Amino acid sequence: MDLEQEEPADWWEVEALYDLCFAPGRTALSSYRLRDDVPPVAPLCLCLWDETEALAGVIRYWPVRVGGTPALLLGPVAIHPTRQGEGLAGLLIRESLRRARRHHWDRVMLVGDAPYYGRFGFTKLDRVVMPPPTNPERVLGLDLKPGAWDGVTGDVTRWTDGA
Repeated sequence: MDLEQEEPADWWEVEALYDLCFAPGRTALSSYRLRDDVPPVAPLCLCLWDETEALAGVIRYWPVRVGGTPALLLGPVAIHPTRQGEGLAGLLIRESLRRARRHHWDRVMLVGDAPYYGRFGFTKLDRVVMPPPTNPERVLGLDLKPGAWDGVTGDVTRWTDGA
């Protein structure tokens, strides 16, 4: 397996894998509104290529603000159906979080299943509000630096330059 930063030339293949792994209409989710016209955090967007040079897995990150405070929004992460159950998602998550720390990000959040993401240290964010119709029980966060989520509350909004 080769783990590499996603390149612009990978875009179509990455999008095809997301289409394969997620239900139609995935781009209608509220988290996608936070990504509209906002470039992803390129050093954290990773592609995992298998021995046949097929795309086995991907992960992307986006900058957001929570009550005005910068944060990372993890997702989506996807593994090709023929490679699921091999621990590849965990590899992508752990490596991308390591890189996020190295790039001086303080906090990361996502919308997902607490039992799954809890193994990586994610916990429920009680006072962080994703745009509706997001289930608040699925809004999870992780401190990349100790105490990074302490006192951070409010609405999750799109990242805009100078905001």
